[in-house]
Amino acid sequence: MNITVDKQPNCTATLRAEVPSDAVRSERDSIVKIYAKQARIQGFRPGKAPRKVIEKRFARQISEELEERLTRKVFDEALRKEDVKVLDFGRPTAFTETPDGSVTFESMLTLAPDIQLPDYKGITVQAPPAELTEEEIDAQLQSLRERLADYADIEDRAAEEGDLAVIDYSSTLDGTPLEEAIDKPVGYVAGREGFWLKIDEESFLPGFAMQLVGSKPGDEKEITVTVPEDFPVEELRGKDLIFAVAVKELKSMNLPELDDDFAAKVGAESLEKLKELIGQQAEMEKRRKIDDMKVNQIVEHFNGLVDFELPEALLREETQSQADSLVQRGVQSGMSEEEIAAQQQEIFATAGVQARTNLKTNFILQEIARIENIEVNDQELVQHLAQIAQSRKENPKKFIKDMQRQGRLPGIRNSMLVGKAIDFVLEHANVEEVAETPAADAPEA
Repeated sequence: MNITVDKQPNCTATLRAEVPSDAVRSERDSIVKIYAKQARIQGFRPGKAPRKVIEKRFARQISEELEERLTRKVFDEALRKEDVKVLDFGRPTAFTETPDGSVTFESMLTLAPDIQLPDYKGITVQAPPAELTEEEIDAQLQSLRERLADYADIEDRAAEEGDLAVIDYSSTLDGTPLEEAIDKPVGYVAGREGFWLKIDEESFLPGFAMQLVGSKPGDEKEITVTVPEDFPVEELRGKDLIFAVAVKELKSMNLPELDDDFAAKVGAESLEKLKELIGQQAEMEKRRKIDDMKVNQIVEHFNGLVDFELPEALLREETQSQADSLVQRGVQSGMSEEEIAAQQQEIFATAGVQARTNLKTNFILQEIARIENIEVNDQELVQHLAQIAQSRKENPKKFIKDMQRQGRLPGIRNSMLVGKAIDFVLEHANVEEVAETPAADAPEA
């Protein structure tokens, strides 16, 4: 066979092949013999129909199988002889049988990128200690008490720190309604009605809630807030926003007593047992966050040191997937279809950046797995799928067959391989313990 692979930009290549006539004839003979042996044709005993009859009756099927066999052999030969790592061989085109009986065709290949790996052992990552403190457990208990608290109307005094205010508000920038001023939706910052807000330093935008101290229901206030530099909407960073606020109600939070009766209400045998359960759950969550923190640092390290071309087809698919996820999160957070449509350009820009990072990281980790002979065997794959099925309360055998029928097993195996590679890099990382940075609280809903 004569095979050439012409590499092109963006991880593509054109494969051109010529299969000699004797190889074509041999494959065709093999296929025809199988059809002749299995065919049931009226007027002939099984296996005794003449070759010409068989070739005429099953011409289309024979041609299709011949094309499939020849392309498979060419692709296998290309992998053996050509210095390429092929992600997708594509669909053969220009499949032509020449007068001398040879066959020619070409196919557009998608190649894995060429990667020059940086040092991936001994990477320094920083993480806080995983052990829980008493303060963290107490904070979890306090959060649980607040979720189960009763609320009473405040009618005999002004608002104090720790109270809850129910407010209507709208915002302006330089005298213009906020969304009109920057010509884009900004979500909850633009305004809300019946908005519940805890009066403390951490609620909403920094400096907003504490300006409500001393207010009473029926009061209207003008509140000025400087938007922090890490705010998600870049156009608002460092800007002074003016909020027109109407205080509708004030409420006090009546927390339940922290005792055995409280523990029983949430399904625990005693307060001591509740603390133990909360501690276990909080520690698991903290370790998960620390692991994510380490992985994020690994990803940032690799993406800062290595750059290479990515297959455009995969980049388009991953960008669309990330965009779909961003839209879904927007819907879940209360964004309207109009708000999402107005931010479509930004959504796709953000999705494109994340897609490129994801693909680069995956290719780097796959290359590390190749070098370190990290693999995912069939038993590990089956066990992983069985665990997923169990968590979904599905029959494992049926679930695995469904995944196989949908062609999802290679992707799942690859995800497991990437996970193993991450674990390998983390095992060989230099972990520096640092003080924990408290996360900023989300705005009150």
